[in-house]
Amino acid sequence: MPAPLVEQAVIDAWDHGNAILKYISPNDTGKTGGHQCGFYLPKHSWRMFTINPPKKGKNAEQMVEVLWQGDLTTQSCIKWYGVGTRSEYRITRFGRDFPFLTEDNVGDLFVLIRTGESTFKAFVFDHAADIEDIQASLGVEVTGTVGIFTGVRRTEETEDDCINKHFRVFVEKLRAFPDTSSFSNTALKALLDCMPRFGSLSPDIRLMALIENEYSLFRMAERLLCQDEIFRQYRSVDDFLSTASRIMNRRKSRAGRSLENHVGYILRDTKVPFQARVTVDGVPDILIPGKEAYLDKDWPLDRLFTVGVKTTCKDRWRQVLNEAKRVPKKHILTIQHGISAKQLMEMRDSGVSLVVPKALHSLYPAVPGMQILSIGGFITTVRRSLALAS
Repeated sequence: MPAPLVEQAVIDAWDHGNAILKYISPNDTGKTGGHQCGFYLPKHSWRMFTINPPKKGKNAEQMVEVLWQGDLTTQSCIKWYGVGTRSEYRITRFGRDFPFLTEDNVGDLFVLIRTGESTFKAFVFDHAADIEDIQASLGVEVTGTVGIFTGVRRTEETEDDCINKHFRVFVEKLRAFPDTSSFSNTALKALLDCMPRFGSLSPDIRLMALIENEYSLFRMAERLLCQDEIFRQYRSVDDFLSTASRIMNRRKSRAGRSLENHVGYILRDTKVPFQARVTVDGVPDILIPGKEAYLDKDWPLDRLFTVGVKTTCKDRWRQVLNEAKRVPKKHILTIQHGISAKQLMEMRDSGVSLVVPKALHSLYPAVPGMQILSIGGFITTVRRSLALAS
């Protein structure tokens, strides 16, 4: 079951019919040397948090009261910056010793819920399980800058008609939930059929597009297959909680497998040999080039790669240290929206390299000696090491 603070955030979001979810970035904390620190808020959803519309050439402020984690209240300010080159909303002014906007908070999930015209509740979650639980509970997957929850309707970008058609055909035939590979393959086929240039896009762009579109497909299937279960008469509170737990666990399980499936597609498409979940001193998510090379004592260690594939890695990256022990250099591939400099330094000192889609690199703080690879950069490194032909 979710932690009590997660349950409270979910209840508050449903009670008030709104929530903004975003990962805390280095820019939010002021560690990038930019303007005044404060949590960035999405301009396209300004009506969810302020009375001041975004007007170019003008700044505007609204004083608000925010209750943090249920026990800390701040008199804060939601400010629109429209003067000069700036064009953004931020919530600022938290007082001295405010504990949720430090360097260590980078990569945490910030949740803001409007409870009145100028009152809010806010939560900051740092554990991967809590971050997964609240997204699964609200049906919001933060794959872009922010995620928006609006009661029973989640705001989404309009899908291309062609992709939507593929998804509808798939969903209309369902009588039960298929395995995750069916969702992944359908999303891939839709993008290949509907986007003529999809195969020529960079691995980083393709991976993010696959993850986002598969999630849209999963939500369509979930709405169809779960509606009877949701609206039926529950026999007891335990019956209701069991149903909710089953739905949440399905969401969390699919997200992890989805990432693995699409990473596998990218590696196969770029002709990188690998095996997934093969048993060699543990069960690494991905072993390159495979088990035979790993067991060959004459195979050069600098031509062996192991990759842990994690949707979030903030407190899970250490798992790779005990897998495929012959491989001295470990890699973690993640789509998490930033982690703290302290954790990046711990990864660096443990010989772990981070692989992140290029679009998310700006959300990670700079750490001396810690290079964050893009998906494409990692593939290039592997191909050069294995001397694969272009």
